[in-house]
Amino acid sequence: MHRRSTLLALPLLLALPLAAPAVAADPPKVFERQLGNGLKVLVKPDHRAPVLTSQVWYKVGASYEYGGITGISHLLEHMMFKGTKDHPAGEFSRIVAENGGEDNAFTGADYTAYYQNLAADRLAVSFELEADRMRNLALNPDDFAKEREVVTEERRMRTDDDPQSLTGEQFDAVAFAVSPYRNPTIGWPGDLEQLKAADLREWYRLWYAPNNATLVVAGDVEPEQVFALAEQYFGPLKAETVAPPKTQAEPAQLGEKRLHVKTPAQEPYLLMGYKTPNIAAAAEPWEPYALEVLSSVLDGGNSARLERELVRGSQIASSASASYSAFGRLSGLFQLDGVPAKGHDIPALEQALRAQVKRLQDEPVDAAELARIRTQLIANKVYEQDSVFNQAVKLGVLETVGLGWPLADRYVDSLAAVTPEQVQAVARKYLIPDHLTVAILDPQPLDGKQLKKAPAGLGGHGNVR
Repeated sequence: MHRRSTLLALPLLLALPLAAPAVAADPPKVFERQLGNGLKVLVKPDHRAPVLTSQVWYKVGASYEYGGITGISHLLEHMMFKGTKDHPAGEFSRIVAENGGEDNAFTGADYTAYYQNLAADRLAVSFELEADRMRNLALNPDDFAKEREVVTEERRMRTDDDPQSLTGEQFDAVAFAVSPYRNPTIGWPGDLEQLKAADLREWYRLWYAPNNATLVVAGDVEPEQVFALAEQYFGPLKAETVAPPKTQAEPAQLGEKRLHVKTPAQEPYLLMGYKTPNIAAAAEPWEPYALEVLSSVLDGGNSARLERELVRGSQIASSASASYSAFGRLSGLFQLDGVPAKGHDIPALEQALRAQVKRLQDEPVDAAELARIRTQLIANKVYEQDSVFNQAVKLGVLETVGLGWPLADRYVDSLAAVTPEQVQAVARKYLIPDHLTVAILDPQPLDGKQLKKAPAGLGGHGNVR
């Protein structure tokens, strides 16, 4: 068996559309300390259950890669489970399991993260293992050759044989002219084929260092004990000279882009994306939060507009969704997608989605509708406190993309402060044709080809942000 890898779409952890009480409790306090070698340690105590999550977040992911080595961060994630001198291949997960825990990892555009979920008295187990592989990974050439084949097959199954994912990959490559978000996290096939063990060894040396990582622990722990253990296990590790890559500024889009993807498929698919800023690049600090609320207006559960009006109402779409995340290292896209219902086609679905955008531009969101969204967002804030894993993930994401973990405590308040006029303003400013890319999946005959489905638990794929 090979190591399961997850390319996780993390922003959804920040706004889960799940029911919960609409009264928010005060969030637990976060404690921070930086070791002498540069490792940042964040601790969020939560004593409701005798469990913890320990997560190591590295500031490297697909958006750090360049042409010729795309997919290297994800492949290195696989290799991180192939052992060190002190803990040979297979020992890492065996030790975690023997201690009643679970472990895994995920790669995104802006980060690579490793975690263990354990009983509260087993934190030292996690620290010993993670500190060892932070600087002492074996990177055996034979293991590398086998794992590269594993990743190549993963790509075939999750992208090449999945028509919607393949369309999404082509869409990103067209929507972004120079941004590294145009490259798939799993890598382009030609780049995977030419990667060498020496490439991974250098990538590992450059980025896997204490001064390029954040250690996040949440659960039934005492901060001073966590800091002491972190000093014991991670403190002796040497820092590395880390030079963050220079990024090319994405040029202004000067007109609508369109592409057709022809591949064997059972049904057509439409994907639309408008260039939008992240929190760091927004002209006004409220704009990303207004875009988040706008996304919830369209796709915030069964009562949201796309489900209510396009799926159940006019029945133009069998499915339709909207998504936006402000929490990227670089600016990204506000996306709309859908599958037309039987008796309808892609042009009708595209017209219906464009009409939804125009309505947001022409009419402020009704106060009652916005109140419903606020209630749901506050409920989500309460719900996420039930998972120490999700609490830690939020801190890890914000810290790793450069926004800083304190933003977590302001997130819901900022969303709740958004006005109908601000939602209308960002719709008018950013959701315009000159910022738009449209991808259409044009289904080709299957000719007996059996489309593969990714096994449950593999997570998302493509250019994960």
